[in-house]
Amino acid sequence: MSTATIQRKKVARRQKIKRAIRGRITGTQERPRLSVFRSNKEIYAQLIDDVNQRTIVSASSVEAGLKEGVTTKVEIASEVGKRLAAKAKEAQVAQVVFDRNGYLYHGRVKALADSAREGGLIF
Repeated sequence: MSTATIQRKKVARRQKIKRAIRGRITGTQERPRLSVFRSNKEIYAQLIDDVNQRTIVSASSVEAGLKEGVTTKVEIASEVGKRLAAKAKEAQVAQVVFDRNGYLYHGRVKALADSAREGGLIF
């Protein structure tokens, strides 16, 4: 089996899991959806109000000054979670619904979620 075929299967599997998760959860103004996207190099997180179809707050690893003194991708994800929680506090958001976007709750996704919890988000 070629690597392109394997990659297509992995993407199709994640999309199937993502659709199942999104069928069960939705974000509101009071309790937005914390959506996580991770690429090979970066990680992005945003709080989304699905009712009004708008992003309330976002944070990512491409923001200026985030990678200074941080070496691993898991540590970077943890910093993104802390920044997202701080921005959520400024926007007066305390509770969220976690959307792992089809990724396994492991590694960078788990580090982001744990640090967002430490920062004060409840989910």
